[in-house]
Amino acid sequence: MGDNIALDFGEVPDWVKGHPVSKVQWVPIDKVHANDYNPNSVAPPEMKLLKLSIENDGYTQPIVAWETEEGLYEVIDGFHRHKVGRDLGLSHLPVVVVNADRQERGDRIASTIRHNRARGKHQVGAMSDIVQELSRRNWSDAKVAKELGMEPDEVLRLKQVSGLAELFADKDFSEAWEVER
Repeated sequence: MGDNIALDFGEVPDWVKGHPVSKVQWVPIDKVHANDYNPNSVAPPEMKLLKLSIENDGYTQPIVAWETEEGLYEVIDGFHRHKVGRDLGLSHLPVVVVNADRQERGDRIASTIRHNRARGKHQVGAMSDIVQELSRRNWSDAKVAKELGMEPDEVLRLKQVSGLAELFADKDFSEAWEVER
């Protein structure tokens, strides 16, 4: 492993040993390289959010990689986490290596696509509920937008999904307009 930093959690059950995530290593960043087949792209707002996430929360997911015969690591999943680490000037990145029987290029490409597609997308209704809850917790629209990586109009649209009455419940309005009953 050379200058990699391997974590030792003591004795683990045999069924755990077969999973790459049980063998996280901190690998020098100059040994970790992007692959040339990932079709995934991330828009600038989401990249900004990923950077904020790593700065505030740290790395919560290791980079999935394939170890070459030369001791280098080709990213299978985590290209953007890898890019943020480089942009932040980090010296090491958390890496897990795919199982030895999954190292053919075709296997690596398939693994990349599976990782990308398995993430799914957030459902509008669920995101609306989250925005509403944060608003009820006295988060400003600006804070919701910043912390969730949204534009202000997206926050407003998500608030509108669950109804305008709650959206404007804390607002004062002129009494020039009154509804007669």
